[in-house]
Amino acid sequence: MNLKIQHFVIIITSLFMASCQEATTSVSQINAKQLVIDSTLIAIDSIESFVAPYRKRIDQVLDSTLAYAPEMLTKQDGRYNTSAGNLLADIILEQANPIFKSRTGKNIDFVLLNHGGIRSVVSKGNVSARTAYEVMPFENSIVVVELSGKSVLKMVDFLMSSNRAHPIGGLQIILDKNDSLKSLLIQGSVFDENKNYFIASSNYLVTGGDNMNFFKEMLGATDTEYLIRNAMIDYFMKVDTVSAKVDDRFYKTN
Repeated sequence: MNLKIQHFVIIITSLFMASCQEATTSVSQINAKQLVIDSTLIAIDSIESFVAPYRKRIDQVLDSTLAYAPEMLTKQDGRYNTSAGNLLADIILEQANPIFKSRTGKNIDFVLLNHGGIRSVVSKGNVSARTAYEVMPFENSIVVVELSGKSVLKMVDFLMSSNRAHPIGGLQIILDKNDSLKSLLIQGSVFDENKNYFIASSNYLVTGGDNMNFFKEMLGATDTEYLIRNAMIDYFMKVDTVSAKVDDRFYKTN
């Protein structure tokens, strides 16, 4: 009798477990529709009322004056280097070097960014956090990589042939009248091909972005976890005047 009861319980339990199993589901069809976001959209009052205080606070933070720019800075005012590019490269060198040195005991030798990464001018007048968001809207962090002297020469060849004023700082490239390399200085010292150098750039570029494939030869990398945009804001907060100009960090002799 007990055996029959055991069999009955096993059968009932099996049927119950089977009925509790989730049915296997799969996607049979995917439909897509493009929604146009333009001036024809009608605002919903209840949502606008909810968002309004948050928007007001964000605008207050972003638009608070941090510094002043006596002239407009742009990436279009020079062939080999530009006022906006020089400002950004110098900011990164100044702001990121203490972080890198505290972690490694070494200094950043120079900075390299990309011309296309600068998305707006620094307008004449008040400079705010919004300025930094307009110039650098990306979530790119500052990464310091170690390159051999031979890889640095590949980088210089890239800059010489790119026909774009990629921002550099701590580095001086002088071309002769035939567009050949005449002089290369790093932190004011003559370049040494047998030496390794530490270059600050963005996490996008050090992974080969913008065809900067020489970074693939890196010997090591340190992510400062410091956003370029935040470095800009921190710099704006500690200076009264934001200024930069086209200079002799990269030029061609007559």
